[in-house]
Amino acid sequence: MAAAPQAEAVAPEAKSIGSDDYSLSRVPRDKRFGFWSMLLQWLAQSGSISQFTLGATIGVGMTFGDAFLAFTLGAVILEIVIFAIGLAGMREGLATPMLTRWVGFGRNGSALVSFVIAVSLVGWFGVQNTIFGDSVSALVGGPSWMWCVIAGIAITALVIFGFKYMANFAKVVTPLFFAMVAWSVITTLNDHSFSDLIHSPPPGDTIPLAVAATAIAGGYMTGAIVSPEMTRYNRKGSHVFLQSASSMILSEYIVGLTGVLLGHLVKSNEVSHIVLSTSGAFGVIVVLMSTAKINDWNLYGSSLGVVNFFQVVFGKRVHRGAVTIALGIAGTLLSAVGIMTHFTEFLTILGVAIPPIGGIIVAEYWVVKKMRKPLDETRESETLPSSSPTWVPMSLAIWIAAFCVGKFYDGGIPALNSLATAFLLYCVLGLLGWVRPYGTSTLDDEGHDDDSAPAARTTTSVGAA
Repeated sequence: MAAAPQAEAVAPEAKSIGSDDYSLSRVPRDKRFGFWSMLLQWLAQSGSISQFTLGATIGVGMTFGDAFLAFTLGAVILEIVIFAIGLAGMREGLATPMLTRWVGFGRNGSALVSFVIAVSLVGWFGVQNTIFGDSVSALVGGPSWMWCVIAGIAITALVIFGFKYMANFAKVVTPLFFAMVAWSVITTLNDHSFSDLIHSPPPGDTIPLAVAATAIAGGYMTGAIVSPEMTRYNRKGSHVFLQSASSMILSEYIVGLTGVLLGHLVKSNEVSHIVLSTSGAFGVIVVLMSTAKINDWNLYGSSLGVVNFFQVVFGKRVHRGAVTIALGIAGTLLSAVGIMTHFTEFLTILGVAIPPIGGIIVAEYWVVKKMRKPLDETRESETLPSSSPTWVPMSLAIWIAAFCVGKFYDGGIPALNSLATAFLLYCVLGLLGWVRPYGTSTLDDEGHDDDSAPAARTTTSVGAA
């Protein structure tokens, strides 16, 4: 049904804390980062104690050779998804919530995408903050809630000021973390036969290859779908591939497989103490910093989703820095009181709901290409199209169908099942002409930079196109 035209004058944006980081516009070419700065950002995502724990968990139930196959399968799946979606983000200079306005979902559909992504990412921010607080409390003492608050405040303070400061932080944290971990692991393994560990049988119950690959690929699939949040700051497509591939190699083959060896050594997935106990107070500080460097992307991606959601649903442009503060406080408080751990099952369900978004983006942007033409026409000028589709009902139907496949089909990898289903359905129905946008919405803000005031806002919805 046609909606009545609306016009709303917008007052100049008030001075806000932090950086808006082009949350509703393209990242200009001259504001993007060089290869080495972006590489450190990618590698920082590999620096996680939890990845060692994942490797150890798999090592307890698999031989080293089988674990190698599982990590290879997981890495290949993730790299394909990251590159296909990340390259689109780099070309357009847009984060996933904004990209979906012209790639598969339309303006109102992008609000749904933004909401799901924002809830999922801020939820995992809280869950990981809880895990960190519990781990540090068990190792060095002090109440868990105190460590949750310290970590939450540190991460929120970092994310408020945006990508530039996150990149600078990565330059410090990434080398420190891997140097500390290398020293701890080498010290631990030095007194044991490397060959014996590789050829030793799994000390626990056998884990099937599909289950291990699910844990590896499915666990980071949401991060792959929101990779444009990072790649929009890349200058070249080749950089996206080289940096993401380097991150996969480090994360899966070096960190993950080292975790497998540690699992065989201690015959348990409780290996985080190896890194922390051999590093003392310095190790705790570095792990705190590395946790901030990884979890900052959960908070950062969530803030971008909320900004897009508020503009579409409420017609209000909110500053990303202010949103970050609100989300950071909420996630920190919920983690400190221990509530977030009860939402893990719900967040796992969202982990199956998000991959279809990536399948639809890849199908529309690289195969069907029925909606992306306005992006092609405005890419060189670094502006946004003057309008976008309002709704794409078939995309929402495909999203629901793909989610059901991922959730209720028992075979394969759930996250991959839902992603592949969405991709195939959209390709077939899109090429047949069954995926059609309905209505047109004019752009609320003309892609202005962070320091300029928003333009007057006019939104017009019309009937079916």
